[in-house]
Amino acid sequence: MSKLTDVPKRLLIGRALRSDRLGETLLPKRIALPVFASDPLSSVAYAPGEVLLVLSIAGVTAYHFSPWIAVAVVVLMFTVVASYRQNVHAYPSGGGDYEVATTNLGPKAGLTVASALLVDYVLTVAVSISSGIENLGSAIPFVVEHKVLCAIGVIVLLTLMNLRGVKESGSLFAVPTYIFVAGVFTMIAWGAFRGLVLDDTMRAPTADYAIKPEHGGLAGFALVFLLLRAFSSGCAALTGVEAISNGVPAFRKPKSKNAATTLAMMGLLAVTMFCGIIGLAIATDVRMAENPAKDLVHNGVPLGPDYVQNPVISQVAEAVFGKGSFLFIILAAATALVLFLAANTAYNGFPLLGSILAQDRYLPRQLHTRGDRLAFSNGIVLLAGAAALLVGIYGADSTRLIQLYIVGVFVSFTLSQTGMVRHWNRHLATEKDQAKRRHMIRSRAINTFGAFFTGLVLVVVLLTKFTHGAWVALLGMVIFYVTMTAIRKHYDRVAAEIAAPDGPSDDLVRPSRVHSVVLISKIHRPTLRALAYAKLMRSDTLEALSVNVDPAETKALREEWERRGIDVPLKVLDSPYREITRPIIEYVKGLRKESPRDAVSVIIPEYVVGHWYEHLLHNQSALRLKGRLLFTPGIMVTSVPYQLQSSEAAKRRARRQQDWNAPGSVRRGPAQVRSKESSEHKS
Repeated sequence: MSKLTDVPKRLLIGRALRSDRLGETLLPKRIALPVFASDPLSSVAYAPGEVLLVLSIAGVTAYHFSPWIAVAVVVLMFTVVASYRQNVHAYPSGGGDYEVATTNLGPKAGLTVASALLVDYVLTVAVSISSGIENLGSAIPFVVEHKVLCAIGVIVLLTLMNLRGVKESGSLFAVPTYIFVAGVFTMIAWGAFRGLVLDDTMRAPTADYAIKPEHGGLAGFALVFLLLRAFSSGCAALTGVEAISNGVPAFRKPKSKNAATTLAMMGLLAVTMFCGIIGLAIATDVRMAENPAKDLVHNGVPLGPDYVQNPVISQVAEAVFGKGSFLFIILAAATALVLFLAANTAYNGFPLLGSILAQDRYLPRQLHTRGDRLAFSNGIVLLAGAAALLVGIYGADSTRLIQLYIVGVFVSFTLSQTGMVRHWNRHLATEKDQAKRRHMIRSRAINTFGAFFTGLVLVVVLLTKFTHGAWVALLGMVIFYVTMTAIRKHYDRVAAEIAAPDGPSDDLVRPSRVHSVVLISKIHRPTLRALAYAKLMRSDTLEALSVNVDPAETKALREEWERRGIDVPLKVLDSPYREITRPIIEYVKGLRKESPRDAVSVIIPEYVVGHWYEHLLHNQSALRLKGRLLFTPGIMVTSVPYQLQSSEAAKRRARRQQDWNAPGSVRRGPAQVRSKESSEHKS
């Protein structure tokens, strides 16, 4: 790699790591929590607001349903966490939902889960970063005015941080995540103390506003549908729970135990923060509306288009801590930052799942390759590109993007838990130990309830969100499914086609004869070198081949050929339409047609140049010929290079670059080798 690209690469992502240092990148629980759980932990910044936004359709009187919705979300969260704790113990290899579904329900179910998760990971990045931009934009007008540009800039920054490796990026992300968690718990504790002990009156900045209901007096089925829609929006708090199940290999040993503990910690923190914010929002009279310009009213007058609706968490923080206070500013900054970093869950889940799918030949094999920092770099870049495209299409609007959200994750939840039920059924059929059977029966009961509950939520999400944008997520899943199926069929077809046979085959039969054809345009050093090489091959027949495009040049070529006394027959093909490629292709095909068991070796002299722009001036005919000949069976194409002076200069540049080390690019050997070399040097 040239010095021009090596310097910025090393400065941005650091020095390359040896493959045997993979163990050093494994994560302890304190780092794994912010790495894999930043999405569900940060979702408490917008999930309570989504619940209140939906309820506001029926007016402020519907807000008294929010605690019950919070309870339903909590029950669902604990169910999913308990179910996934079974997953990480039963399938610690890192396949997660995909492996569970494939093993127990079949490849089609596994591929459906993989498609759902890939879509959800892309949406996680798009939603988290768009929400963070909106939170930051309330304080910095420039960010609001350039939402898409800023969001894509954050995606690029996160991509570079993740390219540095999981452990290093996790260490960077841990501090703001823990500050956010501490800030929310401090807000909940101080708010509860002020309200319950000091009996203070805490009022949100929107407490004096009234909500004009879009549909007042809802009852019966309409009210049930509204509550189900609010519940499905609150389920955004569960996104990213499956990432720990998919990322078990990234944990330190004992992997399954550490992953299960981290999962439990994440669930407990997330539900406590979610319930605390909902409770404080009701206590401080927070008012939210889907269309605040029209539906929020102050003294009988709508607030108008200039009003900026702040998120629930910032309104609660203002009521509890006071606007502009130190703790308010700290929590606001940590909230915006942790929303950006919430995308890190997807940056760890998507590349790992992509690597497993590539290993199973459902995605290009390049996604299974680790980069310089032992991260799956190609998967990271692919995720960033897809998320940036989605952010551009939807204008970095989290309200529009969140309607696409959580469909995929509940598809994977449901199929995964159904697969775990079949897993326990299969093991119970053969297990005789009573203690183990009791454990399996208990685990099966947990997974059965999880499958039923998440399946029910999936139906609710599809019914309430389909027309609001969930169909786009389903379309994305279908596209991923069809694409991965096609890739697998291609790899299977190629593997079957190139498999080495056990018995005799045409590939093992030596050709009867070899015809060597040297392509000639004029007599010069590259031509003479190609002829000398062709004679060395000792083919059965050898001839030089030229195309008559200009009669004068062809005549001069014949005369020069005879004058030099070259002992290789020269054949000239007529080309009345001044084509070069077609006559040669037809002639070579004719040789194969006359003797199908013969091999034809086409030898092409080529220039080797030292600058990229010189490639535009040479070897164009050779490239076209090679491209056409590759599709002709029985034709072997050989390039005979001739190095020009500029290539020698390029060789010297390459040698200098090889001896030069970019900052941080020195790869040191193992410690024991270095110590031995050091002792020998001292002696």
